[in-house]
Amino acid sequence: MKTVALVPIKLNSQRLPHKNILPIAGRPLCWHLLHTLLQGKAIDQVYVYCSDPAVQDYMPEGARFLQRDRQLDGDLVKGFDIYRSFISQVDADVYVLAHTTSPFIKVSSVETALARVLSGENDSAFSARRVQTFAWYRGKPVNYDLNDVPRTQDMEPIWVETSAFFIFKKEIFTVHNRRIGFRPYIQEVSGIEAVDIDEPKDFELAARLAEMEGIHYD
Repeated sequence: MKTVALVPIKLNSQRLPHKNILPIAGRPLCWHLLHTLLQGKAIDQVYVYCSDPAVQDYMPEGARFLQRDRQLDGDLVKGFDIYRSFISQVDADVYVLAHTTSPFIKVSSVETALARVLSGENDSAFSARRVQTFAWYRGKPVNYDLNDVPRTQDMEPIWVETSAFFIFKKEIFTVHNRRIGFRPYIQEVSGIEAVDIDEPKDFELAARLAEMEGIHYD
């Protein structure tokens, strides 16, 4: 089965300008995720899907550049429109959709989740953070009974997508228009792996964590 990694990148990000090329641990933000994906033994090709060829200056050797239409950079464009455009150009049996905003995801996490999809055990997989505490939504508890409050360790956990990666078979997207299928595998991530950068404060935290963990690339 052919497996292709798709990393959509936009250089003109709104909330954190030039986010994808800001330096983290001695390398541009986008470099980290690409470097991780390139280590995945079951991933045949790693693509950066970006409208600006200048992004190639920030990519590690081995990653491929595919230029997308600048119309896909619009602030109101949905991610699914970008994925659909890429899939129409690059054929594969399984896609690993990954986002640069999770620079510390481990190759072992990607490979474990991908193996579940390639084996047929699951039709898709995604990274998520376990939250095992009292949670509410729209004024009501979602994971416990107010009349029978459990110990937190006995509660049903809530899983929060980290957006580091979504792995799916082609037909899950082309037939059902989904990036998470009907039998998904949840790859738990925690700590530094669960970091997701969207705003300046997230970037500052990631930079500090990288320093604390001794992560640095010359």
